[in-house]
Amino acid sequence: MSKKTSQPTITPRERAFLVGVEIFGQEGLLPLDDSLDELALLADTAGLEVVGELTQKLSRPHAKTFIGSGKVEELKAFLEETLAEVVIFDDELSPRHQRELEKLLGQNVRLLDRTSLILDIFAQHAKTSEGMLQVELAQYEYYLPRLTRAWTHLARQAGGGGGRSGGVGGVGLRGPGETQLEVDRRIIQKRISYLKNELEKVRSHRLRHRDKRKKSRLPIVALVGYTNAGKSTLLNQLAQADVYVANQLFATLDPITRRVELPGGYESLFTDTVGFIQKLPTTLVAAFRATLEEIAEADLLLHVVDISHPNALNHFEAVEATLSDIDADHIPVITALNKVDMLTHPENAQQTLEHYPRAIAISAKKRTGLPDLKRLLQESLYETFTPISVRLPYQEGNLISMFHEAGIIEQIEHERGGVFIQGRLPGRIVARFSGWEAEASDHEITEEDIL
Repeated sequence: MSKKTSQPTITPRERAFLVGVEIFGQEGLLPLDDSLDELALLADTAGLEVVGELTQKLSRPHAKTFIGSGKVEELKAFLEETLAEVVIFDDELSPRHQRELEKLLGQNVRLLDRTSLILDIFAQHAKTSEGMLQVELAQYEYYLPRLTRAWTHLARQAGGGGGRSGGVGGVGLRGPGETQLEVDRRIIQKRISYLKNELEKVRSHRLRHRDKRKKSRLPIVALVGYTNAGKSTLLNQLAQADVYVANQLFATLDPITRRVELPGGYESLFTDTVGFIQKLPTTLVAAFRATLEEIAEADLLLHVVDISHPNALNHFEAVEATLSDIDADHIPVITALNKVDMLTHPENAQQTLEHYPRAIAISAKKRTGLPDLKRLLQESLYETFTPISVRLPYQEGNLISMFHEAGIIEQIEHERGGVFIQGRLPGRIVARFSGWEAEASDHEITEEDIL
């Protein structure tokens, strides 16, 4: 009698229902339908099964429930019909909206918004201690004003950070007249303070490493782009590395640096960073400050765009907006229009180059266009000289020496407290002089100066 082999049990995924709202005058970078498609991808990445969606157009959000009372009833009917266990709003809900909706939808329905969903994905993907600290801080800062239940409820959602060594741990005892909610808030505030201190140590450590890289005089290129644009695949091809690659959103959270050989025997350090997304939670931007500083300190940005995506230009604009938010919009940029192999007519990619700054069409997966990309990178870092005028204090002796060694000086004047230099610098180091720019017109050489 033959034995039946038992099949592994697959845990069914939670069923999620999406809610999207278009507020007049506050339209996002993506149309509502496309934004919901992206939300569905986020839900899938988080391990949820999307079973339906509901949309509404409003002049302003409803004061209590974000969507209108009629839409709330409609939503409840859809939840019963689809047996959905999770509701996800495409916008960030205020604490009041969250409380009122939780009351109306019932205890059997878990309520998430776009921010909490992204935080959950980050928590799943964080692998290093730094990444875990950053995600945990963002979670606690998001949940603190929304704390309405017991500590165990919050600890479960925010990754249970209290149990780590060095954390606050435990609920603790209440003082006279102190409610459980006040105890919970005090514990979380203490944990937030601890996490910020730990991340400040990480930031100092990363800063020391950055200084060492700068002293090596190797230019640093930061890969930026919308999530799932193909940055990690491109880094693997350029550096012959083995960075983790997955066809999902936010596969890479922690910055990864690799050495890349460029034409002519030149070299550069390439850093892959976390992908961006529209409506990127402010709590994440703040928590990932140490990581995002890797971008702001780069000599050149390589902006990778998934040209096969129907919203490629919107994605490009979302990344540009985030770069401006983190004060990295002054750094020179090369745009790599990736995934041309996914286009029905790849030759059409050439027609879109004019919409992007210094763009080149490539396929990281097929290695199409990579030799041309490397040549463009080498020219930008080592051969292209940018006119610049700077006023440097004498204590910035390393920058003064760098200008003398790597640049072309056309005019130099020693002043009280510093030196004015006008000349040209190679692209690889222009960004390092950001903040020291001066008006060249103030130091024009006149005929009297010559005589």
